Amino acid sequence: MKRPDMTVEIAGIKMRNPVMTASGTFGYGEEFSEYMDLESIGAMISKGLSLKPKAGNNTPRIVETPGGMLNAIGLQNVGIEAFIAKKLPFLKNVNTPVIANLYGNCLEEYGELAARIEGIDGVAGVEVNISCPNVKQGGIVFGTDPAAAAEVVSLVRRSTTKPLIVKLSPNVTDVVLMAKACVDAGAESISLINTLTGMAIDLEKRRPVLANITGGLSGPAIKPVALRMVWQVAKAVKVPIIGIGGIMTATDALEFILAGATAVQVGTASFLTPAASQEIAEGMEQWLIEHNVADVKELIGALK
Repeated sequence: MKRPDMTVEIAGIKMRNPVMTASGTFGYGEEFSEYMDLESIGAMISKGLSLKPKAGNNTPRIVETPGGMLNAIGLQNVGIEAFIAKKLPFLKNVNTPVIANLYGNCLEEYGELAARIEGIDGVAGVEVNISCPNVKQGGIVFGTDPAAAAEVVSLVRRSTTKPLIVKLSPNVTDVVLMAKACVDAGAESISLINTLTGMAIDLEKRRPVLANITGGLSGPAIKPVALRMVWQVAKAVKVPIIGIGGIMTATDALEFILAGATAVQVGTASFLTPAASQEIAEGMEQWLIEHNVADVKELIGALK
């Protein structure tokens, strides 16, 4: 059998295979270049970018948990200007689409970030992180209120012509309602899920392990929740879905494709194995060969 067709398209972004890196787990791409071939995967997503550099939360801010890890990094990043000046030049020499993950602390910041990215060559699209509190509205999280989410997405859509992906929080009552609100407001793709809120306790010290008290749970422990949410959302909206949550192997990735995802993001696995995203992409292709599947797109939503 000849090599299967692994190509997929997300919101007009053509990718050589369905494997992307998850924001916040892959640095700015260059950090992983000595461990893997950056041209072996479908796309790279930057750490979440804000208007100004951000130091993040106090330490400790990562702790391993059964089946995963909790992080409370606090969206530490170099800021949009340093990303454009210092990180993008390297990425422009890599033949893999780069997607900028953006977040703001208020509505206006999202709009400014999107407008700043609009004129930049070398950024194939934007992924909007709405799992952030709106500091101007008493701390309500954009991603838990359909109206607030729609407002953010609509503003970003007006501020840039680049392909627009919206990343959903799982910490909601109805993820389908959130997805529909974002699509109606202009999202061309939905990625899910972001981390689940959790905590860890040090019994001897009788205090939380994380300085922030709570953090985001990722890794294999959240995969069943992520699969369920991807399946639900894929049936409810007409845009491509990107599955995220505990994808450690090619089998995990293909399960998300069957559930309705067009592509997947690899996150926590990269901490364990820096070349995880490449290995998963290669493993997916091998599975297709062994099962005589000519095109990975045949599996999208093909759950019986």
